[in-house]
Amino acid sequence: MPPTNNATRPLRELMAIGFNNVFLSMERLAGGLITALMALFCLSVLAAVLLASPLGVGLLLLPVALRLISKVADRERHRLSRWGTSVPSPAAFDHPSGPGEALRALVSRPRVRRELLWLFCHATLGLLTGFLGVVLPIIAVRDSTFPLWWRLLPPETAGASIGVPVHTWSEALAVGLLGAGWGAVTFGVLPLLALLQSCPGRCFLRPRIQAVLAERITVLTETRAAALRSHTAELRRIERSLHDGAQNRLVAAIIRTGAARRALWTDPERAEEAMEQAQAAAEEALAELRGVVRSILPPALENNDLEGALTALAPGCSVPCTVDVGDCGPMASSIEATVYFAVAEAVTNITRHSGADRARIRVARDGDRLHARVHDNGRGGADERAGSGLAGVRRRVEAHDGTLTVDSPVGGPTEIGLELPCGS
Repeated sequence: MPPTNNATRPLRELMAIGFNNVFLSMERLAGGLITALMALFCLSVLAAVLLASPLGVGLLLLPVALRLISKVADRERHRLSRWGTSVPSPAAFDHPSGPGEALRALVSRPRVRRELLWLFCHATLGLLTGFLGVVLPIIAVRDSTFPLWWRLLPPETAGASIGVPVHTWSEALAVGLLGAGWGAVTFGVLPLLALLQSCPGRCFLRPRIQAVLAERITVLTETRAAALRSHTAELRRIERSLHDGAQNRLVAAIIRTGAARRALWTDPERAEEAMEQAQAAAEEALAELRGVVRSILPPALENNDLEGALTALAPGCSVPCTVDVGDCGPMASSIEATVYFAVAEAVTNITRHSGADRARIRVARDGDRLHARVHDNGRGGADERAGSGLAGVRRRVEAHDGTLTVDSPVGGPTEIGLELPCGS
């Protein structure tokens, strides 16, 4: 086997990176051209609506036009985020439902104004750059291969892409050289065009830092309030359990112990019976106390780590369940309990409602975030509002500043995912 030429390897790698960059830029520009055409359509609709506003018809259609613009802007956000430029969606807001609200939105809502600025820029600059990104490669390929097929054309139509007629082989070869030049231009210009095309979206579609902070404050306020309500309800549940259960058993044990003490010298048989009843009441109280304690912190976590506790859930599932838990490292016991309760609830739902024949539990740590997924191939259709216990799981997770996702289309499969902060 002949030795490879190591001197040319950097050049080959550089060319491979360059070609890959060009192809990615072409794909980005083509996708941007599609959203630019959609933006041009929305701009035309908005112009028609504004022109018809004096007649009253335009005002009625203005909320529809703003909703359409918002959907196209969200599509562009998704496209830019797909290509590595993080453009998160701003906080959700109620779209204007009437002409008056639509007019106020045009004047007072920064998000609407910024989306309108993006709409104009993308419908013009984005359309131009997208058109060039599609046409330049076609011209380069067409002219560079022209000497191979120019003789197949009718003499009156043979010519270069710039309109110069071709009648001889020398002219055809010149067109091929021109195509090579177009290829070099395309190679260098397409990445710049893709960057230029994304500028309006990166400038106008990103939520402002004030909006991000306001949304964050709102979310934290809601989750902390929900956590406080959940904590209060949990304390009341514990109080009821102790008052209605263990306390009554202990009172009964005390009464029977007193009765046994009084009957000890006068009626030993009755005293012995009372002591047995007191012992039974004390044992029942102890069992109820253990039940209350276990409802606060799972006993599986007292004797095992998170992996062992989750593995112990698999035999209780009605279908074959595989457990894959990575090295999660140390974390707060409240985080472990939240993950355990969430996975246990998901496994219970699989047993009761899913109709699945297999399930999988996956838990992994990524930096300071803990990710857990419970997947089954059942019938799907899981609904938090249907009493499946997922609403309580969501409150637990959000109380720790985590997120819960439920992906359960009708027909399946179902995947319950949660993400929790667990320290660095």
